[in-house]
Amino acid sequence: MHQRSLYHKWFGIVMAALALAMLLPLPILAQTAAKADNARPAPKLADGKVDLGGSGIWAPKWVQDWADTQWVEKAVDVPFTPAGAAKYQERRATLSKDDPEGYCMPPGVPRYTGTPYPFQFVQLQDRVLIIHESMHGYRIIFLKDPNDPKKHPPLESLNPTWLGHSVGWYEDSGQTLVIDTVGFNGNTWLDYVGHPTSENLHVVERITRPNYGTLHYQATIEDKQMYTKPWTSSFTVPWRQGQELMEYVCNENNKDILHMNTTGWK
Repeated sequence: MHQRSLYHKWFGIVMAALALAMLLPLPILAQTAAKADNARPAPKLADGKVDLGGSGIWAPKWVQDWADTQWVEKAVDVPFTPAGAAKYQERRATLSKDDPEGYCMPPGVPRYTGTPYPFQFVQLQDRVLIIHESMHGYRIIFLKDPNDPKKHPPLESLNPTWLGHSVGWYEDSGQTLVIDTVGFNGNTWLDYVGHPTSENLHVVERITRPNYGTLHYQATIEDKQMYTKPWTSSFTVPWRQGQELMEYVCNENNKDILHMNTTGWK
């Protein structure tokens, strides 16, 4: 081998090694930062309640199935009613082609938390706001007066919506935010695989921050039309210090979506 060729060979090897060395520390640094955040206690608000906000965002993974341990903490044997099972099997058979989120409709609850887009909390004296990057959506959780036993207005007075009507309160000495939501329009899917809902849907969410870098999210689903009894699923969401929400644009009247089928573009 000529000396010049040998030089070029070793030069290429050295440059490739340097490039690899520059890339390796990035995930290592990220893991180190995550471990450090998980070792720190959760921050508190001035009144002692858990601080779910701060300078950063919560960045969930995509929970495609609230009953599958590939996405959530524990497997769930979903207690379908005959109507619920039929609707679910129909959506599985058509590969979720009619998923309303694919048509730019709001993800609903609890699906909003399980979309692969970040979100933020804003905790106020009388309400909590959850601001989602996905579709620039937001939820308003009205904090319930602890002296008032009523949770929601009468259901017949509520206008059914994609996100429902939410009230909330703090438990565990202010360390758990509980959100109770009713008044849904029945059009949302619980997840990508198509667990169904009806206007009878009732969701109770329990949100904690066990340490600085982790949010623990739990949702209990109750819908007597689709499920024979309530069922619960949960997962954790990592914190991303210093990151911000980005712009997300999705149009309800998206004509191009009608050109799609299960195999690609027509």
